[in-house]
Amino acid sequence: MNAKEISLEEKQVKPVVDHLNDLLANYHIHYQKLRGCHWNVKGKSFFTLHLKFEELYTAALTTIDELAERILTLGKPPYSSFADYISKSQLKEVNTIGMKDTAMVKALIEDMATLIAMEREILEITANAGDDGTNDMINRFMQFKEKNTWMLRSFNDED
Repeated sequence: MNAKEISLEEKQVKPVVDHLNDLLANYHIHYQKLRGCHWNVKGKSFFTLHLKFEELYTAALTTIDELAERILTLGKPPYSSFADYISKSQLKEVNTIGMKDTAMVKALIEDMATLIAMEREILEITANAGDDGTNDMINRFMQFKEKNTWMLRSFNDED
């Protein structure tokens, strides 16, 4: 498949795909961080955060699949190696073993801020390319993270 088959111009699709692949790499790092938080959270907030982290990593896994499939829909291959994910990602791995629950939440809020910023950039690129399909998908991802950022921020709010 190529971009013309879905009424998009090839030269406009390339920056979209490049940014989607970067987002895909970052989501893989974020997903693994969420899994680590889920597995390693301890303390009084265990039951609350264990469930929340599971909800977030399940959503991240779905997002990863949708991103890869959108890249394929646009006629390009998605990144598919951990080497690519680690080298291309702005997000960095963390060791969640022994990490305090509040530090886990803070790390996830920071990840979400980075992902949201990337998604806002993609929205501009997709608007310029006339790629409403990608735009709608990214908007949905961003709205989910915006809401969950508020929830996680509220969890860590000590006022």
